[in-house]
Amino acid sequence: MEKVAEKAQEALSWALPGVEVPPDPLRLRLDIHEDAIVLRSFRDGVTTVKPVSALDITRAFARRLRISSGILPLNALWWELRPEGEVVALWRPPQVWKLALVEEAFQAPRRFRLPMPGLIFVCSAGQPPAVYAAKKRPAGPNWPICHAPLFNVFRTGATCAGTHKYPDRLEELPEGFMVSFFTKAGDHQGRSRKHPKDLLALWEELDGKLHYPIRDLVPFGTLKGKEEER
Repeated sequence: MEKVAEKAQEALSWALPGVEVPPDPLRLRLDIHEDAIVLRSFRDGVTTVKPVSALDITRAFARRLRISSGILPLNALWWELRPEGEVVALWRPPQVWKLALVEEAFQAPRRFRLPMPGLIFVCSAGQPPAVYAAKKRPAGPNWPICHAPLFNVFRTGATCAGTHKYPDRLEELPEGFMVSFFTKAGDHQGRSRKHPKDLLALWEELDGKLHYPIRDLVPFGTLKGKEEER
């Protein structure tokens, strides 16, 4: 503790030619360990030591911050600032999409006109979105969601980027994903009640129709639960 007190007496000295500025004494210090964060306070020769959490530190600094999402895209469900950057969840209501499936390399893709249920796209600029399906537009974090009946989507809801370049504008990401070339590579089972092992059979059955059979959707949990898992 004596060494800590000695270090507390150290002060930041400013090197300003021709100007005398008093030393700036050390008042607070954070020590980040493997499993703990310790705050040391130096006042009037007394050193106070106490553990703090990352949330405590965030709240302390956030008092001086003002964060705004700005104008959100149409049909935005929520906005979040994560360590990796800005994230916006976008809703696309049930509709017919023009989709392309590449079954063999260097061969022309098969074209489909497929009705899809409402889809949730969790988007970060320039990155492949996570995609989920829902029977209705979500009204809260515990809203039930389903597997999206699409290729290029992992079991977690994350999607495969492949060679497709995604737009930087968040509002363009859902359409950017849907116009990319889908492939049969990867795991695409468990996306349909009627065709649990053959998603292509579902696509062929729905091709040219106007409405997706909602009862065919496979439950997947809740919005909050799946995003926390990711």
